[in-house]
Amino acid sequence: MHPYPRGRGRRGTVVGAALAALVAALLIVPAADATRPSQQRESDVRIATFNASLNRAAAGDLRRDLASGDDAQARNIAEIIQRTRPDVLVLQEFDFEPGNAELFAENYLRVGQGGADPIDYPHHFTAPVNTGVPTGLDLDRDGRTDGPGDAQGFGDFPGQYGMVVYSRYPIDTAGVRTFQHLLWKDMPGALLPSDPETGESWYDTAALDVLRLSSKSHWDVPVRVGRRTVHVLASHPTPPVFDGPEDRNGRRNSDEIRFWRDYVSAPGKARWMVDDDGRRGGLGPRTHFVVAGDLNSDPFDGDSLPGSIGQLLDHPRVNTSRTPSSAGAVEAAERQGGVNLEHRSPAAHDTADFTEPPGNIRADYVLPSTSLRIVDAGVFWPTSDDPLSRLTGEFPFPSSDHRLVWVDLEPRRPW
Repeated sequence: MHPYPRGRGRRGTVVGAALAALVAALLIVPAADATRPSQQRESDVRIATFNASLNRAAAGDLRRDLASGDDAQARNIAEIIQRTRPDVLVLQEFDFEPGNAELFAENYLRVGQGGADPIDYPHHFTAPVNTGVPTGLDLDRDGRTDGPGDAQGFGDFPGQYGMVVYSRYPIDTAGVRTFQHLLWKDMPGALLPSDPETGESWYDTAALDVLRLSSKSHWDVPVRVGRRTVHVLASHPTPPVFDGPEDRNGRRNSDEIRFWRDYVSAPGKARWMVDDDGRRGGLGPRTHFVVAGDLNSDPFDGDSLPGSIGQLLDHPRVNTSRTPSSAGAVEAAERQGGVNLEHRSPAAHDTADFTEPPGNIRADYVLPSTSLRIVDAGVFWPTSDDPLSRLTGEFPFPSSDHRLVWVDLEPRRPW
């Protein structure tokens, strides 16, 4: 549940204190209510992302918990979803096994939890991911070839830390694109790590010939809303830690984020991309899209490479007119203190409650295209005097160390 380890120092970002204070002041917006605003219009579409920490230690464990219908964590996760009621939801750290997505929907989402109304998603998409897929190589140089750090993405079994997309609206399953198998070395200008002692590539030729870019997968899931299609671009880049001075995870995290930058850019930027069906290229220039997921990168704080998330936040096609926020995150930062009081990013924008280092950061994003207006946005992080704070709590968390992030959207023209 904790993508950042305890007791490790941060890789600081290079931003002057005065400039950082100015940027933080400009970014602060009023914290949104944790629950669905009553004034939301029927024409708006709510898209959310949630790292639900519904991962388990062994294959089959999550299926057992979901089949029971009475797993406390799954019930809390479902209630958070029922309280915020997204129309389209991207879940991360949801172990991939056939039937898991249906079990969660049937036994938890369609059953009212804690007094909340049930919620039904007639459509969903899920697929295999790279976590736990063996390479047979010693990728992390620990002397063995069968550990979780030797898999295509860190994991103890194939499918651990997987993803699923739920939707009230039809999913164009024939139009879905996945990029699970795209090799990291095939990205032009890839930030492949070097051994800091020798200067040579951290990965030998055998490793580079099999190592994939995505630690889980990158999905383009087209959702039909009325007469229009919104491409939900889902991913969960590796945490930029659990490595050494070669920074192999920090570099991979940055390039996993860069994938979406190239995917939504001019066609020439995306020609190097080949999906799992052999189709080349990215999105067209007039396409509606939303990048959604736990991207494991804060604009100023934490361990990611400087500028990593800026590849999207500063992209001319990405709408950042409103940043999801919460009063609960501000309260948590003040109460927990420590490194949180030194952060450059506004505490209101935090989406993850991590121990220090790195402290609480903004890790989770819902970033629509500029062709979509942001009507409202928020983070489900209730303050401690809110009865719903029982769903988020503090470590050990009753649900997840991440918070659900949502954005309400409308198109420039009617759906």
